[in-house]
Formats: sequence, C-alpha cells, structure tokens
Amino acid sequence: MTPVTRKYLSRRTVLRGLGATVALPMLDAMTPAFAGPGRPGRAVRLVFTYIPNGVTLADWTPRGMGREFELSRILKPLEPFREDLLVMTGLAHHNAEALGDGPGDHARAGACFLTGVHPRKTAGADIQNGISTDQIAAQAVGSETRLPSLELGCEESRTVGNCDSGYSCAYTNSISWRSATTPMPPETNPRSAFERLFGIEDVPLSPEARSRRARQRKSILDLVGERSRQLVSRLGPSDRRKMDEYLYAVREIERQLERAEKDGPAVPAGVEKPAGIPASFADYVKLMFDLQVVAFQADLTRVATMMIGREGSLQAYPEIGVPDSHHPLTHHRGNPELIEKVTRINAFHAELFSYLVGRLKATPDGDGTLLDHSMAVYGSAISDGDRHTHYDLPVLVAGGGAGGLKPGRHLVYPKDTPLTNLYLTLLDRMGVHPESIGDSTGQLEHLSDV
Repeated sequence: MTPVTRKYLSRRTVLRGLGATVALPMLDAMTPAFAGPGRPGRAVRLVFTYIPNGVTLADWTPRGMGREFELSRILKPLEPFREDLLVMTGLAHHNAEALGDGPGDHARAGACFLTGVHPRKTAGADIQNGISTDQIAAQAVGSETRLPSLELGCEESRTVGNCDSGYSCAYTNSISWRSATTPMPPETNPRSAFERLFGIEDVPLSPEARSRRARQRKSILDLVGERSRQLVSRLGPSDRRKMDEYLYAVREIERQLERAEKDGPAVPAGVEKPAGIPASFADYVKLMFDLQVVAFQADLTRVATMMIGREGSLQAYPEIGVPDSHHPLTHHRGNPELIEKVTRINAFHAELFSYLVGRLKATPDGDGTLLDHSMAVYGSAISDGDRHTHYDLPVLVAGGGAGGLKPGRHLVYPKDTPLTNLYLTLLDRMGVHPESIGDSTGQLEHLSDV
C-alpha cells in the first residue's frame, strides 16, 4: 500500500492483496494533492450508452422547449432526474445514410454512432471506419487512470463475418473504435469485467476448474482486508463513510456475481456457464452499470461505453411482457400493436438508464457527485427503426460536466445538425480539443446557457 503522509493521501494509493488490487474512491485526504482545476474531484467522466434499433419518435420527443418541457412517455422513467438532463432534438448522422452503398443501416448506425464516419462496406478483414469519440478522449486523458477506457455490453456478439447486408459484424457490434481499423468489442461477461477492474489474476481454465474456483473464491475485500482496516483507521469521519459506501458497493457487485453464477440456468456437462450473467436482463444491465460506477468512483477510468444491445438486436423482453425479438418488431409498418411493444422496450431501456443516472447522483465525488462531474450520453444512431432514418436522432445527456453543462432543458436544433457537433462540445468540456470528429462542423451551441 502506498504510504500515507500526515499531509495527504496519494490519489494513486491502492490496497493490494494476493492477486487483487483495489483502488480507492476520491477522499478528502487526497484533496491537497489535487488542488486546482482539472484534477480528480472535478475530473470529468464521459460515458456513452447505446440503444439499438431506434425508437418510436412520437413517444420519445418531449413537448415544449427550453426549461418549459415535459418528458415524453419513453423518457418518463427519467422524471426524477429531469433537472439533470439535456434532451436534444434535430441532431443527425448523415454518414450513416446509404450514400450509394445500399442496405445496411444497422451496421452503419453502430459504426457511425461515435465516429461520424461512413464505414467501408465489407464483410471481410478490410474494415474501415474512424476513431470514436470515446477513444479520442481516452487517448487524451487515459494516462491519468489505470484503464484508458472501459467497454461493456449486454449482448454476446462477434466481430467477424457478415452481420448486415454485406457489412462486417465489427460494425454492428462495436461502437468504440481505437483506430479506423481497430474496433473495441464490448466485454459482456460481468465476472471478466470485475476481474479486469480489480486486477484479479486469471488464466484459461476448464469449465470444471472455473466452477471449482468459483465455489472457493474469496471476496477481494478479504484479500485486502488487513490493509483496508489499517487505512480506514487513519481516516477522518467523512472519509471513513466514503470508504464504507465504496467497499459496500464493491461487495454488493460480488454478491450479484455470486448469485448469478449460482442461480443461472443449467448448461450441458462440459460447457462453460456464462460467468456472472444474471437471468434477468434488467439485473444484467444494472450490474454492468454498477461496474461503471465503481470504476468512476475509484478513478480507474474516466471514459466508458455501454451497448445495451448490439445494433440490429434480436433481444426479447419477456420480463416486460414483450417476448418478441426487438428488431423484427421495429418493422411494424404502422401496426399499432407492434408499435406499442416497441415503445415499451424503449421505455424499459430508459428505465435502465435511469438506474445509472441515479447511481451516479447518489455517489459522492470530491465537491459534488459523480453525476455533477459526468457527461452521460444516451441514444441511438437510428431514429425511426421502421424506416431506418438517421435524422432527428434520439439523444440526451445527463450530468453537469463539472460545471460545463447547464441541464434541465430540451434543446431543439436545426434539422440535420451533425451529432458529432455535440461530441466535439463534450470533449471541449473535458479539456480535449480535436479539430473535428467525423462530419462535425463546429461546437454545438447553448449547452452551457443559463
């Protein structure tokens, strides 16, 4: 464990145990080491949550403009956080259009969402896209944290082969791109994500060996227990409370993983059961969001992406009374019954995102909360899933961006304003200043207006 001086606790202090490394949340004892703007405590976190297959726009778009707006049916689950939201109408991704390449809107949407680039149409190894917004941020600020970025998802996928009308699966299954030819596939295994965050050594194991190790596994908090007790005994009351809350959150994630591994569906002998994936889709998504929150809380990373589903997702939602596959439902051709099912899925996704917003708002961070210091983008690169349109995209941002955003408003922009203009602006609030992103034409106005 890094030494604690009488003056301050180093922000890089970690608790180490046998095969485990537990970073610490932002504590008051660290403040002297990080006085000044742009330092942790006011470090901005950037997180993107992607929803597939578009939405029913009539039930997404808020009524009213500016501060005088009413959240729509789909966005009603976010009502408790109305004053923390910037909902934007009029943004578009021109480069997700066909532009002479024919069908493949789902692939282009996934590829274009964070890049603003029209991907090369290929199902082979010669994929070509662009660097994504999250990776531009990660390359700029990633050296300040243990992980430059964290990519998570809730639908198993692949990155090779043809997934949409001659487009590579890399396009439908990855919104994060380190370079024009290097997608960053999301981690869909909660246990693997947890072990990556907390430095637990792992080697390839047979299904039997992994099952045996799961039964014998100790909590990582047990592995660092003595060091944790030593540290806590030297902290003030406020920091002790923060440590208690943080360690409780970590342990609760472990419990969720253990329950999922114990109670998950049976699999044939010799086949490895998905590690830590809850049977309930809602619990699965919330567990992945919990991993994001503890990663931000411990400053393990400041950049994250989450794909609730891959683009073109066939996920069914029996837990909300929609046992049908998502993508076919969106081609409803005006059928009211199918539209209703799509709307329920859209509202369910918003409800899941509201869980992330609530967790960020409830988590102290320096002189505020994680939500105060975050910019959490939620949306899709398809608006109308029936017609595969890429204008009037469903997009919102939650959080204050460490003072860089003034939420609590519905902002309406001229039709076909590039979505990448929003990203350029968010990166600016993060202290990152690329000349452009994809088809951007400049920063988006009014995000900081009082």
